[in-house]
Amino acid sequence: MAKQDRNDPSPAETRKDPDEWVTGDESMTGAQASYLKTLAQEAGEPVDETLTKAEASKRIEELQERTGRGRDH
Repeated sequence: MAKQDRNDPSPAETRKDPDEWVTGDESMTGAQASYLKTLAQEAGEPVDETLTKAEASKRIEELQERTGRGRDH
């Protein structure tokens, strides 16, 4: 396994805040909608079909915390 270069940013450092996304105000993607529906169903939460890309990303993170999905084990 290759050693990570010290100058290469970690994934957490390269992740941009959804509020700063240039396309964050566009409708959520199909992939986001599908994953959001899965997470919401597992969490027993309703799904807002009108979320933007940025809003969907934030909601996905919230639901991942509640369901335990999307975490590295």
